[in-house]
Order: sequence, then structure tokens, then C-alpha cells
Amino acid sequence: MILRNVRVLDGRGERFEGASLRFDPESGRVDAVGDADPGGDEPVYDLSGKTVVPGLVDAHVHFSLSGEATVADVMAMNDAELLLTEVGNARKTLESGVTGVRAMGARDLDVVLAQYVARGEVAGPRMTANCRSITITGGHGHHLGQEVDGPTECRRAVREQVKRGAEFIKVMATGGVTTPGTDPDSAAFTDEEMAALVDEAHRRGVHVAAHAHGAAGARAAVEAGVDTIEHGTFLDEETIDLLVAEDVVLVPTLSAPYHIVRNADHATDDALQKTNDVYERHLESFAAAVEAGVDIVGGTDAGTPFNYHGTNATELSFMVEYGMDPHDALVAMTGRAAEVVGLEDAGVLEPGAFADFLVLDDDPLEDIGAVRDPRTVVKGGEVVAGDAFGVGELSG
Repeated sequence: MILRNVRVLDGRGERFEGASLRFDPESGRVDAVGDADPGGDEPVYDLSGKTVVPGLVDAHVHFSLSGEATVADVMAMNDAELLLTEVGNARKTLESGVTGVRAMGARDLDVVLAQYVARGEVAGPRMTANCRSITITGGHGHHLGQEVDGPTECRRAVREQVKRGAEFIKVMATGGVTTPGTDPDSAAFTDEEMAALVDEAHRRGVHVAAHAHGAAGARAAVEAGVDTIEHGTFLDEETIDLLVAEDVVLVPTLSAPYHIVRNADHATDDALQKTNDVYERHLESFAAAVEAGVDIVGGTDAGTPFNYHGTNATELSFMVEYGMDPHDALVAMTGRAAEVVGLEDAGVLEPGAFADFLVLDDDPLEDIGAVRDPRTVVKGGEVVAGDAFGVGELSG
């Protein structure tokens, strides 16, 4: 099948005008980008004026959460109810134009969901999945995570996670906004514990994502060798320089605090107080990281309070508003995100890659908001949302 006369943004930073995109619905792969001559009775669609971009890749989602004001509602669910919740959230995410995610884990269920999605039995984006976040006793996310104390327990927790199928390890390097009694600005693990976590994960062949708001916790995580810093709310100059020097990726999740602040009347007092304290600092940290050349990947923290699944593309607007070039932001939430989270052949439009893409009415480099309303969403060469390209088929 060929889509012709389209603008193609390939997810690596290249732009093709008046181009063709050829893909095979049977294999679900891209055959050619740029020029493509139809063969035989191959369907050809003229999409003049449209833009084709890779499906978005969200590097930080919580399918177990659905935007509740408090985690108490989730804690009351049994595993069957929670898994059904995850299935619904995965479908919403895919149909909005997100064709790949890194799922942050809860009760070991994300790895189960990922298996069903991979087999085509459940609709959802391609997934890199975790089992449970690792946190100190009483630390951020302990409700749905695995609590540890001491380097030995840290190593054991990583081994247990990998045994259960975790494709990466998430650690809570600081307190968090949504967990009462924890301080987002304070480091959680000792240096010895953090070193044990990272060393064991890398020995097991998986990467490490570190939730970190405060600069001290972020620096400790980077010095221990983590692969990504999630949030990076209170980054100072020293920490930003360290991120650049060590080639550590920042996943800023600008959507998360925005939605809490904009829903102040419904947020818990604890979450609102913490968010009000950090929101402006978060934006300043992000802008400084962009200016310094930190490697940034798009992630939303979808599922956190009032941060609903299916609105993921809004993160791109925040990234652009607070300092990123539109094309850089798009790459950060397509090809670069897929590379960082380990989704091979995803997030890009090139021969051999998965035919995961969006058809947009407008050019997102002129208005990044165009990505929020795709005309058509395609995963693996199959239309999963929107219309079937919205135009009449031409003869081959």
C-alpha cells in the first residue's frame, strides 16, 4: 500500500516533502519512504496536504492509574480489576496516537498486559514493561511497589523483578508528590543501595529508570549509573552538567504537575501543596536542561492525578512551549524515545521499521498541537483509530 504526496517526518529528524510512504499491511512493516512506484494492483492513496509522522512513544506511563486524585481507589482493586483497568487505559492510549510506551509497573501486571498486546489479543501500544517500582520502606510508591532496605535486599529485588519478566528496573531515588509522608526534594536510598540496584540491573541486562525530583537524589542516581532520570524537577547547574557528561537521559513528564495545579479544587491537600512548591521550578529545570543540551525523551506520567490516558500528545506542546524546537520534541517522543526504552524498529519511518504512524491534517512543525488530533492512527500497518486515510483510493 502506498500513501503519496505526503509530508513525512521520519522520527530521526529528517523531513520529506511531497513524498510517498509504502508499507505492507501483511507484515506490518515499512517498505519505502520518499519514492515508491506502485506494482500491480497495489492500493495507492493520494494524501496531498497531509503529514505522516511515526506513532508517538511515551517513555513514562502508569496503566494501573487512571487519573484518580488519590491512589486509595487503586489500592482497593484486586488484581483482576486492576488488569481490566490497564486494558482499558492501553486501548485509550493507542487510539490517541501513542503506538509505543514504557509502562512503569504495578503488582507485576504490566508484563502480563505486554504479553497480551504482543500476541494481538488486547489492543494497546507496543510495550517495554516493568513489574514493580523498587522503593525504600515507606518510600514513594510503596503502595504498588517493592520495599527494600540495604544493598542485599536491593540486589534481591532486582533479581526477583527480572525473574518475573521485568524489561527494565524503576527505582524511587527521592520522595514523590503523590505519596504522603515523602519528600520530593530528599534522596531516598543510600549510595551503597543505589549502587547495588544499578549494578545488579546492568548485570541482568536491563536498564534503570530513576524517579528523581530533588537534585541530590538525581545526582546520586546518575553517579550510580542509571540510564534515565524521570521528572528532574529540581535540577541545578551541577546536576545538569552531570547529566550531559554521563549521557543520562531526562524524561521530564511536564504533564504531571500541570494537571494537578489545574485541578486544585479536586487534588489532595498534600499533593497540591507539593505541586505548588515545585511547578515553576520544574519548568525552570526543564528549560535549563534544554539549553545545556541534555538528552531529553518525551514521557507524560499518564495516570497520575488528572493526567488522563489518551491526552499524551499534550506533552509535546509543553516541551515546545518551554524551550524545545518542535522537530526536536517530535523526535524526542518518537524515534529517540523508542531507542531509549528498548522498542526496536518502533518510533521511526524507514524501511524495515514497524508501520506505526499517524496521518495529520496539519504540519506539526508549524503547530505541534496538530499531533493531538490525528486523522488516522496506524499500528503494524492496520488502521486502529480514525478513518482509512480519508480519501478515495487511486488505481495503481
